[in-house]
Amino acid sequence: MTQSIRILIVDDHDLFRDGIASLLKARGYEVVGEASDGVEALSRVRDLRPDLVLMDIRMPNMGGLEATRRIKAEMPEVNVVILTVSDDEEDLFEAIKSGAQGYLLKKLKAEVFFELISGVTSGDAAISPKMATKMLTEFSRQAESSRRAESGSGLTEREEEVLKLVAQGQTNREIATNLTVSESTVKYHLRNILDKLHLDNRAQVMAYAARRGLGDID
Repeated sequence: MTQSIRILIVDDHDLFRDGIASLLKARGYEVVGEASDGVEALSRVRDLRPDLVLMDIRMPNMGGLEATRRIKAEMPEVNVVILTVSDDEEDLFEAIKSGAQGYLLKKLKAEVFFELISGVTSGDAAISPKMATKMLTEFSRQAESSRRAESGSGLTEREEEVLKLVAQGQTNREIATNLTVSESTVKYHLRNILDKLHLDNRAQVMAYAARRGLGDID
């Protein structure tokens, strides 16, 4: 069954590519090629049309998320699974929005890795257990927030929490500490707040919060 799955490995570390290629071949997968960045990945996918691309995120020239977006836009039939060290929820959500069929952490045990990728070409999602928990938690929060969100603002419960802390004059680092999330996640929520409220910068967010009585801001 695995012999029919053709895989392209995209990672900027030669040693990692060699190692994962050896593991895949030992399990009967066909490794049709490798690439060291997103630009090369896009070119190789066009030439090779693999069934599955294992894509790193942080790479020179073009990162994995942008490469995934371009591959899925041009060749939607190609399955892309992110394989990364990043357990940041923002990277996870951006990967899924970019069209990735999965998000796997490099520290996975081999048995779990192969179990998760085995069903990708049949339409199954391949998500590391830790990241799947983060997804379910966030989706649950958003569903609850959509029921409780204030009329007119359209902000989720988490975004409302971030807005209140911004109104108090807290920095991104302070907000991240208070909410027990990463600074990049705080930035992600702030971008959503700006988009939803049609604001341009943090000062305007603070002014909006002050009008709503969320902080003692002049």
